Amino acid sequence: MGARKAGAGRSVVVKLLERAVPWTDEHKMYREMAAEFFDNEVAPHHEQWEKDRVVPRSVWEKAGALGLICPDFPEEYGGAGTDFLYNAIVIEEGARVGNSGFMHSLHGDVIAPYLNHHASDEQKKRWLPDIIAGKKILAIGMTEPDAGSDLAGIKTTAVDKGDHYLVNGAKTFISNGYLSDLVITVAKTNPERGIHGISLLMVERDMPGFERGRKLEKIGLHAQDTAELIFNDVKVPKENLIGRSGYGFRYLMSELQQERLVLGLANMRSAEAVLDMTLRYVKERQAFGKSIGKFQHIRFRLADMATEQAGGRAFADQVLIAHARGHKAMVQASQLKLMASEMLKRHVDECLQFFGGYGYMTEYPIARAYLDARVQTIYAGTSEIMREIIASSGLGL
Repeated sequence: MGARKAGAGRSVVVKLLERAVPWTDEHKMYREMAAEFFDNEVAPHHEQWEKDRVVPRSVWEKAGALGLICPDFPEEYGGAGTDFLYNAIVIEEGARVGNSGFMHSLHGDVIAPYLNHHASDEQKKRWLPDIIAGKKILAIGMTEPDAGSDLAGIKTTAVDKGDHYLVNGAKTFISNGYLSDLVITVAKTNPERGIHGISLLMVERDMPGFERGRKLEKIGLHAQDTAELIFNDVKVPKENLIGRSGYGFRYLMSELQQERLVLGLANMRSAEAVLDMTLRYVKERQAFGKSIGKFQHIRFRLADMATEQAGGRAFADQVLIAHARGHKAMVQASQLKLMASEMLKRHVDECLQFFGGYGYMTEYPIARAYLDARVQTIYAGTSEIMREIIASSGLGL
């Protein structure tokens, strides 16, 4: 989706001020490695992955071998013990090339932290090395046919049978649903206790009764293996309970700041990439004897987008720095997720218009970006949920 400027991690076409993030020389070298990986191992193959409706497992292992998965995790489990800025670099470089199938960030930045922060030492030793190496792929089973943002409404149960739990239920819209080897499954262990009766259980690929349903057909994210998951009397050993029974809701809430930040960073970089490709196009495309970028309406609208993105980038970097330093920034992460996802949706829609009929052809990156952008205001917390959090926790309303 655009050339890259070495070590900067910023737009090539749009001239921005130097970012406020305290990148070190080590960060910049890491970005070069991450950029090379996405340029060579992801971008050239993404179109085929979209046709196949799945990303090959080999790319996961290549990323793991380069240390691009969970770099901030402890070295004893295979991580590098870095700060979160390294994770942000991988997120940004993936978004720069339009990656929407290889869900490395969901795996490493959203799901794996549940294990790093809440699993036992034995569980970490059992699962994390292969997760960080890209040999075992993670999914999280939260959403159900009748329960999305309202986790109290889930119907999946895990009945205590002494040395194991018996899990029954169904999940839907599960990213990495087909590839996943390990699924952190949200289930009610004590249904009468509401959200205080929810627990997290690790369901493993070959457990009897655990089945994949349909691979779901989506309007975008075609390379992502989004699926239904079905649990029919799945025996999950007690040693696969993550943390304490009944603490699942608390654990889920504790990781939301990073989840929203991750989505905000990706959407912010995606918006910049869309603007980059559009600027290049309007400079080259001729109409009525001049480039279409010379027409006032297009010039002004692109100027407005560049200005809005400059402000968004400054805020995104501010939230990233706060999170990397360990500060509480749940409201700000929610604001970033809301702002960046809504902005991406608007900008890609308007940029597509400037491509004319070509913008409607899926062989053009702008068309694929348009399709992939639509879900960004829905998953990982809808824009409406973000507004509720901001209004209640940020504004005291």
